[in-house]
Amino acid sequence: MRRLRWFLGLLVLLAVFTLIFFYPLPSLLEWQSAMLKRVFFIMFLSATFCLWRILKGPSSSDRVAALDVFGILILGFCAILGIPTGRDWYIDIGIAWALQSFISILALGKYMEGKRFDE
Repeated sequence: MRRLRWFLGLLVLLAVFTLIFFYPLPSLLEWQSAMLKRVFFIMFLSATFCLWRILKGPSSSDRVAALDVFGILILGFCAILGIPTGRDWYIDIGIAWALQSFISILALGKYMEGKRFDE
């Protein structure tokens, strides 16, 4: 039963990624490249799955890993917004977000081990 659920989930993911790649959704941002639209929606779908894992994770370590991946996806969103607009401050925001995400994941890991922050 478990393998069947994994297989069905994999088929659904492949179908969604195929639909996004061949039929991109209309965007509110009128970008020049259709590839950027596809990358944006694939990252949005990945962020949705990360949020699902954060909310429904079977263990706290799964939630922390999903939170770390979500921080990386935010950095990707900032980079994707910075490319077509040509504004450098999106990249600056992404770098600041990545640094803050890394430090917070380290602090959360120490807290989950049961250690104090000054140890």
